Amino acid sequence: MINKSKTFAVAGGDLRQIYVAQGLAAEGHNVRIFGFDNYSNNIAGIEICSDIESLLADADYVVFPLPYSTDGVHLNTPYLSYSVRLCDIYEKIRTSMTVFGGRFSSRELNSRGIKTIDYFEREELQILNAVPTAEGAVYIAMQERPYTVCGSKCLVVGYGRIGKVLSSLLKGLNASVTVSARRFEDLASIRSMGIMPIKTKNIEQTAGEYDIIFNTVPAMVLDKSVLSSVKKNALIVDLASKPGGVDFNEAKALGLNVVWSLSLPGKVAPVSAGQFIKDTIVNIIEQEEGL
Repeated sequence: MINKSKTFAVAGGDLRQIYVAQGLAAEGHNVRIFGFDNYSNNIAGIEICSDIESLLADADYVVFPLPYSTDGVHLNTPYLSYSVRLCDIYEKIRTSMTVFGGRFSSRELNSRGIKTIDYFEREELQILNAVPTAEGAVYIAMQERPYTVCGSKCLVVGYGRIGKVLSSLLKGLNASVTVSARRFEDLASIRSMGIMPIKTKNIEQTAGEYDIIFNTVPAMVLDKSVLSSVKKNALIVDLASKPGGVDFNEAKALGLNVVWSLSLPGKVAPVSAGQFIKDTIVNIIEQEEGL
């Protein structure tokens, strides 16, 4: 925990940002929040600001959301009725402030000597985020298909943080699970878990066997050749960040059901996901200050 009370300016984002703000306030910090004009619920214990000037006044830290922007020009503000340009915020940030954000960097701020930190790059957040992402993927499968996950033949493409958690969840639901990977050590690890391994380069050969395909790889792995083998009544859930891992145009032409699910932690478990981000930010500050 940070020993001295600080002032945090929490700007924009989805429900995760509210729980980031509440978590920081609960630890005794001064917290202001901006970008939630269209949020009807009460945000107790936090100063709500209607403009950037009051938000940033004497702030020690600025906390942008995950992702900080969806177009690289405007702040990500789904609960605000108007757009806010990043450049209009940047010009009001001072060198005494440290700026946090998810998938965030800014040459403009760095060139002025302002410290910026992408908290999404932290390993602890990546690991913790894998849990609500995997749970959300299973929830989508339950919503989209008129069959139980139990007994369904599932392919998980990729054995990274999300793939590991997701394959374990599916196995626990008594699905028939196959997991693809590139590295031999990962294939061995999959086999040791009692799950069927397959090389990612070979998924085209078995693509037609699966009821549900979950992609976790942020590269084009489900291309035209793979998609042409997929069953028409199968479900594809793409969990990869932009640009995704599915040829969406080809999938549409083939009439396949594809759900591209971004930012699942904020949608299915915003309280937990917000707590994870808050804890990560506090960890970074403690490390930076040698606490």
